[in-house]
Amino acid sequence: MKLDAKDKSILFSHTEIPDVFFTEYLSSANGDFIKIYLCLLFLSKYDKDIKITDLSKRLNVPFNVIQSGLAFWEENGVITKKPNGYILNNLQEIELHKSYSPNLTLTPEAIKENAQNQYRAKAIESINNQYFQGVMSPSWYSDIDLWFKKYEFDEQVMVALFEYCFNKSALHKNYIQAVADAWYNNKIKTYNDLETYSQRHDNMNKIKKAIAKKLGRYNALTQFEEAYIEKWILEYNFNLDIINIALKKTTSKANPSFDYLDKLLSDWYDRGLKTVTEVEAFLASFKAKAKNIKELEKKTNYNNYSQRQYDNLNELYANKKG
Repeated sequence: MKLDAKDKSILFSHTEIPDVFFTEYLSSANGDFIKIYLCLLFLSKYDKDIKITDLSKRLNVPFNVIQSGLAFWEENGVITKKPNGYILNNLQEIELHKSYSPNLTLTPEAIKENAQNQYRAKAIESINNQYFQGVMSPSWYSDIDLWFKKYEFDEQVMVALFEYCFNKSALHKNYIQAVADAWYNNKIKTYNDLETYSQRHDNMNKIKKAIAKKLGRYNALTQFEEAYIEKWILEYNFNLDIINIALKKTTSKANPSFDYLDKLLSDWYDRGLKTVTEVEAFLASFKAKAKNIKELEKKTNYNNYSQRQYDNLNELYANKKG
């Protein structure tokens, strides 16, 4: 006896999406990739055989984007490629496996210690309530615990990490880990370390904007130009007042370059000049020497090796303003 469903109309059917899709995968996928997954989820109910070209036309998404989307979901374990197509994996089973697979890297003593760490538990719960509306996926707990061990952040820094990424609208694991790597490389462990780094970073950005404005640069600075500025501030320990003196030297140049500024500031650094007073005294001395040499040239045929060395510096300081 064969039994048929009374009504197979698509009007009354529905497609279920597991909640872990929203907690684990939604934030890291772009709009086209989400469209691809939803369409695959819908078609999988009907055992449909569909070609990538047809999928591209159906979704109005370029063929290469369809390929990238399939590769993205395969890389994240959402689908598995077969010789004749793809299998949509059970997302709930994946998360269950992540949550309850034994962590062989932790000793029983370490697990006990983590369980007793009330401050860390409160920090994680705070992250859950503030940035996940109290429904943070279980896999986030193990990731946060791993980041505590890897980066040695204190609880306040970990909460600040999630706040920073949340404010950037980038609350997904790859971005959070990239920021955590940057903080770790800047030797951030405590909240005091983070505040010091933030103040230095803010100061750096202000100086970059001030320099760009003085040079009439309204487009974003290039990576190499920013590297110059970071060298002047972090390595040379120059403040904006000293850099401003160098900027004044560009007023007579049609297209002042960062390379020219770097030569000036590097010359001052090599001479051991550290303050505005020392720089201004050197420039005044240089100007007086230039005047004396010019007067001497009028009286004699002064053109030895020492003079040629001086000419090189004279070319660097060709703009006598300031």
